[in-house]
Amino acid sequence: MWLKAIIVLLFLAVLASLTSALFFLLRDMGAPESKRSLYALGIRVSLAALLLVAIWYGFDSGILSNTAPWANKY
Repeated sequence: MWLKAIIVLLFLAVLASLTSALFFLLRDMGAPESKRSLYALGIRVSLAALLLVAIWYGFDSGILSNTAPWANKY
């Protein structure tokens, strides 16, 4: 159960980082030296990588499973 909570928190953090990058992009449109949106997008990429690792760990350890009807055909 703890892994599912971590996955949800990472997903929400990715959305928050993406939202902050959009806010910084719109806010700093006239400032040529502002890199806040770049840093926010870098954090988003790092969080997305952690999210993928957490999902991979869940499937690999058996904590998460696929229950789609088409998954077991082959």
